Amino acid sequence: MISNSSLLQRSLDAVWHPCTQMKQHAAAVEALPLVPIARGEGVWLYDFDGRRYLDGISSWWVNLFGHCNPRINAALRAQLDELEHVILAGFTHRPVVELSERLSALTDGALGHCFYASDGASATEIALKMSFHSWQNRGFQDKQEFLCLAGSYHGETVGALAVTDVALFKDAYAPLIRPAATVPTPDARLAAAGESSTAVARRAAAALERHLERHHRRIAALIVEPLIQCASGMAMYDPEYLRLAREVCDRFQVHLICDEIAVGCGRTGTFFAHEQAAIRPDFLCLSKGISGGYLPLSIVMTTAAVYADFYHESTSRGFLHSHSYTGNALACRAALATLDLFADEQVIENNRLLAAHLGDCLRPLSAHPQVRHLRQRGMIAAFDVSSDDPAFPQRFYRAALAREILLRPIGNTIYFMPPYVISREECELLVARAAAALDAALG
Repeated sequence: MISNSSLLQRSLDAVWHPCTQMKQHAAAVEALPLVPIARGEGVWLYDFDGRRYLDGISSWWVNLFGHCNPRINAALRAQLDELEHVILAGFTHRPVVELSERLSALTDGALGHCFYASDGASATEIALKMSFHSWQNRGFQDKQEFLCLAGSYHGETVGALAVTDVALFKDAYAPLIRPAATVPTPDARLAAAGESSTAVARRAAAALERHLERHHRRIAALIVEPLIQCASGMAMYDPEYLRLAREVCDRFQVHLICDEIAVGCGRTGTFFAHEQAAIRPDFLCLSKGISGGYLPLSIVMTTAAVYADFYHESTSRGFLHSHSYTGNALACRAALATLDLFADEQVIENNRLLAAHLGDCLRPLSAHPQVRHLRQRGMIAAFDVSSDDPAFPQRFYRAALAREILLRPIGNTIYFMPPYVISREECELLVARAAAALDAALG
C-alpha cells in the first residue's frame, strides 16, 4: 500500500523537480514539504494519507476547470479510441484542424495559421524565430534583435532566456544567451505620488517610442505579457500600454508578440488579455490553460501577412522548427473540450462575478500593516509583503500547506489564481487560510 512517506522517499531518490533546489526538500526541521498527491477533484488535491489541499494557483496556472473535470475526461476517453498521435508533417487530423479554426474565430480571423509545440518556452522561441525569419525573407537583414520589458519572463530555454529579465534565470546562463534590450515596464506599482496606472503606461510607452526611434532598423519584435507580468511578481499594468505599443510598433515596422501563455484563456477577464486594449498582435503565444491543464500543448498564431513571408518554393524560406509531438491529437482534443466549456457555460461572464467575490474577500487584507499593492485583474489577484526575511517565501508556503492550501509565492508576492470551478465558499476559505498563513509566516 502506498503512503505519503513511502512515495516521498522514492521521489527524492528518482525525480529532479523543476526550478527547485532539491536540498531544500532533504530531511531536516526546516525542509520544504514534498507532497505526494494521489488524486484530484475540482479545486482539491488529495494525498495518500487523506489530507487535501485547495489548489489556489491552478497547479502552476494550467488547471482552468478543476482536476479530473468530467467533460474533459470524457472527451479524452473518446479520442483515445480514435487517434492518440500522428506525425503532423505531411499529415493532419480533425482535432488540430478544428482547434485551429476555433482559435482563429476567437480573433475574428485576424490571427490564424496555428503553429503547434508542447510548452510555453517553445512557443515564445517559435514566435521570436518566426519574426526574425520573416524579416529576413522580406530583405530586412539588419532586423536581428528583440525588445522585452524590464522584469520580463518568457521561459527558460536558451532562446526564451534571451527575452527574460529575471536575474535568477538570466545570470545563471548568461554566457549562453544573446540578450535582448529592455525597455521600462508599465508596472502600476511604479506610480509616483498621485500618478495613475494610465499615466505610468504612457510614460513607459514614451520610453519605448524613444528606443525605437533610435534602434528600430535592428529590432525584429517587441515581446510582452499583456496586462500582467506574471513571474515578475504579478506586475499589473493598464491596457493603454498595449494600445500605444501597437501604434509605435506599426510606425517603426517592428512586430508585436503577445505572450499570453499565462494570461490567456480568460485569466484576465477576457478570453485573450490583449482584447482589453482593442488590438491584435502579430504573434500570439498560448499554452498552459489551453488544454485545461491536462496535456502539454502550446500554439503560436500569426497573421496572413507573416504566413505569406514564408510561402515559397524554397525550403530554406520555410519556417524551420519542429517537435515530434506537434499537434498531438489528445492534447488538441483536451483543448477543444476546454473551449466547449467556455462556450457552453458562459465562463467569462460567470468569472466576472466570481472575481468580484474573490476581490471582496481579499479587500480586508489591504489593512494589514505589511501588505502592499493589493491588486487584481480578472481571476488573478496578488499582494506584496513587506518583509526583509529572505526565508519568508518558504515560511509562507510551508504555513499555507499546513492549512491545506496550495499558494506558492513569487519572492515576497503572494498571488491567487484558482480554477474557475472554485465556489464562493471555497474563495472565502482560501483567503481566510492565506491570511492565517501570512500571520504565521511573519511570526
